[in-house]
Amino acid sequence: MQPHDFWQELHAPGSFDPTEARPDFHVAELPDGRQLRLPIRVLADGEHALASLIVNQASFAVQDALAEALAARIAAHDVDVVAGLPTLGLTLASAVARALGHPRYVPLGTSRKFWYRDELSVALSSITTPNQEKRLYVDPRMLPLLEGKRVALIDDVISSGASIVSGLSLLASCGIEPVVIGAAMLQSDRWRDRVDMDGKAWSGRIVGVFSTPILERSENGCWHRPG
Repeated sequence: MQPHDFWQELHAPGSFDPTEARPDFHVAELPDGRQLRLPIRVLADGEHALASLIVNQASFAVQDALAEALAARIAAHDVDVVAGLPTLGLTLASAVARALGHPRYVPLGTSRKFWYRDELSVALSSITTPNQEKRLYVDPRMLPLLEGKRVALIDDVISSGASIVSGLSLLASCGIEPVVIGAAMLQSDRWRDRVDMDGKAWSGRIVGVFSTPILERSENGCWHRPG
């Protein structure tokens, strides 16, 4: 596959064996059984890799399918408003809000407008941009949409948990506690300890459309699930 071909097509259930070792893509399955091919990103040790998802590069059909599946998983939480984490989480959060029948969503941001307040911001880090120092802001004009509401916090992928922790910290500073946290992909389980390290069992509120493991290199150079 060419790099631009990933994330463009959903395949019928059973099109690929998700347990097969492959050199270039990993197969993820949506709740209805449809399959999505994800490119493999090799980690620094050369012996492990992760499946990658960049939502805003996906076709509209794939974006819609992921949003609808995630909306179905959080619908039981009776969410009043969806808040999205930048940058890629905004694409998914907007689509999830529409799938839930909401008229709008609340985007959190990293671009400071002149009317923003420093106390309504926290440091933000991301596994995909580890060397960029950013801050996460909530527009003070948006606070009435969140205060006293049942909030869903949405990101595209939860990997290390760093972005989610920043989002939770920012909302907590505003007196807001999300009832559910959602993502299209839960990338391994390494995020669990980080999101729970303040003593709050946030991991129990996290739902995803699908999960992907840390992949291991086979003797033939292909990548497979552990075990």
